[in-house]
Amino acid sequence: MEQKILAATLYIKDGLPVMGPDDLTPAGDLEFLAKSYNDGGIDKIFVFDLSAEDEEHEKNLHTIRELNRLIEIPTCGGGNVKRLEDIKKLLYAGCKQTLINGSKPYCFELVDEASSRFGNEKILVSVKNIDFIFKHREVIEEKIHEMLVMNTKLLDSIENLTDTQYVAICEDNSLEQILQILRRENSRGVYGTFLNDVNMNAMELKSQLSQNGIKMDNFEPALKWSDFKYNSDGMVPVVAQDYRTGEVLMVAYMNEEAFNKTITTGKMTYYSRSRGELWTKGMTSGHIQYVKSLTADCDLDTILARVSQVGAACHTGQYSCFHNEIVHKQYLERNPLKVFEDEYAVILDRKQHPKEGSYTNYLLDKGLDKILKKIGEEATEIVIAAKNPDPEEIKYEAADFLYHLMVLMVEKGLTWEDITSELSQR
Repeated sequence: MEQKILAATLYIKDGLPVMGPDDLTPAGDLEFLAKSYNDGGIDKIFVFDLSAEDEEHEKNLHTIRELNRLIEIPTCGGGNVKRLEDIKKLLYAGCKQTLINGSKPYCFELVDEASSRFGNEKILVSVKNIDFIFKHREVIEEKIHEMLVMNTKLLDSIENLTDTQYVAICEDNSLEQILQILRRENSRGVYGTFLNDVNMNAMELKSQLSQNGIKMDNFEPALKWSDFKYNSDGMVPVVAQDYRTGEVLMVAYMNEEAFNKTITTGKMTYYSRSRGELWTKGMTSGHIQYVKSLTADCDLDTILARVSQVGAACHTGQYSCFHNEIVHKQYLERNPLKVFEDEYAVILDRKQHPKEGSYTNYLLDKGLDKILKKIGEEATEIVIAAKNPDPEEIKYEAADFLYHLMVLMVEKGLTWEDITSELSQR
């Protein structure tokens, strides 16, 4: 059985998130929304460009690109998709799919062209009336991946006409209506205003849906609480670690209730020994820890939680509770990611705080053409070094190339996270 999805919708106007096409009230900070959807259990985001002119369109594309840089879940871009070029721009902005408005006269000419160019797995079409399906059934089945159904009253008729999968709007956030839609054979998932609310716990909803026989992307623990060796108080220590950097954030305890709530909600929940009660990290401060993975040690008496940390983990405001240094021995950093990030940070600091005599500042002052010239030269040096028998030469030239590449990245406002995100999506 294929997993069903919960999809949020995000509308972009003048480069900023708004409530909807008919309500241009600001919807909040893009980074906060992106992190909430990405970590909170939303499986996909339909993002709509509401631009009225080309200048705004480019601004909105920049915002969509930024959104895709911030998240790991797929997006489907729509709004102002009129030409093949519009589809290409959305895909280049990081969208996995694009949505074409089925009510527009150019829809199926564009569907045919886009499907041939990019593949039908990239193409979705929005559906508002059944005539659309009736007239274009063959094209729909051959040329598009899914439909976005904007009226649940059409579902019976749609399923009588085509086996094409769809994501359907759910106007009512009741579990009963969600189940009615997701139990349909061709239903791929649901979207609706209630799923845009960052306070809605998507992981908890998924647990409820799973209990009702719907296959969802939620946590199904390989170990039960009874498998653990807990202490005399019925608790197990938990080490929380940043899932991206590996930095240890804090240590706390779980009892059985906290363990089960963590699994159900996807938010780290602990047991406070001093207060004698459960506490979900961040419910008061907003500094939530979203679960990425839970792993038990070899003795099954300690849990390692890899989490996405919002804000600071420590009550002092420090990102990690482990900030009181006791001893420190200097060492040469060899972690590749840390080396890249540290070197990048030095180059960025040179740009922000120029230092006399700095070669980095010399390159940045000379501008883009000089930086590009050096990258070309260093790339050529790698080619020459690779033709020589000593592999050590490649090491030196590759290091020079990567340094100059980082200067270019700083100049153009790109980070290593941008680069690794792009690589991970390929």
